[in-house]
Amino acid sequence: MSEHDTHSETLGEPTRRDFLYLTTGMAGVVGAVSVAWPFIDQMRPDASTLALASIEVNVGAIEPGMSLTVKWRGKPVFIRNRTPEEVAAAASVPLSELKDPIARNANLPADAPATGADRSGGEGKENWIVMIGSCTHLGCIPLGQSGEYNGWFCPCHGSVYDTAGRIRKGPAPENLAIPNFAFKSDTVIQIG
Repeated sequence: MSEHDTHSETLGEPTRRDFLYLTTGMAGVVGAVSVAWPFIDQMRPDASTLALASIEVNVGAIEPGMSLTVKWRGKPVFIRNRTPEEVAAAASVPLSELKDPIARNANLPADAPATGADRSGGEGKENWIVMIGSCTHLGCIPLGQSGEYNGWFCPCHGSVYDTAGRIRKGPAPENLAIPNFAFKSDTVIQIG
């Protein structure tokens, strides 16, 4: 037996030294986790943030031509009950005229076209539009029922959106995003 061999290496049985190495290593791991846990735990979202993951909005009082802005995940969300004229105006626009031909609707496949119907609340709810109210250029909040297409207009840099929230003119690269949402009833929309 050389002077560097341990008892366990020569006989194959654990020694007291092996046990001490193992327990010291385990104590170090437990200590490191107990020190790190408060830092890891503080990175989790708090209860108020988790509560905003999904909201329900009663839209029963919103008549055609009226809008409502709610806050969801720290961003404004535009909810509009469009008039039949606004729905028809959105439906009549050929996709070839659009700056961004993608729907940007989280409820549809990523490559869905930006038709008036694919930007709306869905079949039977074409008059409803729900969009994150943040300009896709620099995040400003556009003004509703403004601009050349009577949709939304961002006065900061001149982005113009139509009645379906599709970018038509200006520096914004994409249509206003549509979050996940669903009608829980005829008068309640769940966002998120």
